[in-house]
Amino acid sequence: MAQSRHAVEKEQSTKITALVVDDNRINRTIHCRLLNNLGVENEVVGNGKEAVDAHCSGKKFDLILMDMEMPIMNGIEATRKLREMGNRSMIAGVSSRSMEEDIQEFIEAGLDDYQEKPLTMSKLISLIRKIKLNG
Repeated sequence: MAQSRHAVEKEQSTKITALVVDDNRINRTIHCRLLNNLGVENEVVGNGKEAVDAHCSGKKFDLILMDMEMPIMNGIEATRKLREMGNRSMIAGVSSRSMEEDIQEFIEAGLDDYQEKPLTMSKLISLIRKIKLNG
């Protein structure tokens, strides 16, 4: 039963593309594996500037998983810049920070969703369903 549900989820998400933005190699690997298990095509970058550069180069993603704390350009600044540039991707903030004012600043920068780390398969499926509903 669970296997068939997984197959259905994978089938439904094959057209979704995602960008993983995180400076931590382990987190990037985990997020990519979760996305791969759902059949989501994905790319990874190590900081917010690289995410902005990917957008400027013409790449488009349905989902951007954005870490909050990164070197060079943090997730808050990157999210703000992406929105100012007209990026309409679903941007989900993913962070281990739990201070309300930090989360609020991240949301106000233009997030569509916020998830605490660790990102789980069920949280990711929920994000993909939101994309499908709004698609």
